[in-house]
Amino acid sequence: MANLISASGLKKVYRRGNEEVYAVNGVDLEVKAGEMLAITGPSGSGKTTLLNILGCLDNPTEGSLSVEGTKIFGDKKEFPETKLTKVRRQLFGYIFQNFYLVPTLTVLENVKLPQIFYKNKNARKNPDQLLKQMGLGHRIHHLPFELSGGEMQRVAIARALINEPKILLADEPTGNLDTHRAAEIKEILRSLAGEGISIVMVTHNLEMANAADRKIEIRDGKIH
Repeated sequence: MANLISASGLKKVYRRGNEEVYAVNGVDLEVKAGEMLAITGPSGSGKTTLLNILGCLDNPTEGSLSVEGTKIFGDKKEFPETKLTKVRRQLFGYIFQNFYLVPTLTVLENVKLPQIFYKNKNARKNPDQLLKQMGLGHRIHHLPFELSGGEMQRVAIARALINEPKILLADEPTGNLDTHRAAEIKEILRSLAGEGISIVMVTHNLEMANAADRKIEIRDGKIH
């Protein structure tokens, strides 16, 4: 399988007074097409920082990152923000622990939202059909506060999929869910990986991590 993401020597350094804090410290990593990768490790180990860099949401202090063969970070010439935005919209879908649904929009409107900012002409996903596949066909006109946590996360997944990304990034996708709902999300993500979508997720959930094709552990900003 080809590499969709290739990272080399990634570092992210923050200053805390006179101290330099290495949130990510020399990470080399490759993510293949259709691979489900779990990033594990204790709180504060750098998992989310690494995920944000891999998803082009944050810039590394040092190191290089290529996505689908295009070098995003690492050249002396800075990658233009307009092109970076295009990469995010074309290639990535994002799933977060806190869902980030717009409370005043219906389920259907929340899923359609990415299409307002970026219309992928090649995308064939119909939002109504996508929600039916997520088991939410009866909820399309409901507001987020009328949903369970598991339903809100399924809406968030549908929203992430609407423009047919090649890579899904998930930050603690089951962190706010009970065991039963977490198992549902695990099966959905496992199924999406089976369809060829690369999934990179940060998780403390052992069952989620064990469902991945590969696990890496981050401690003190390094892979162990």
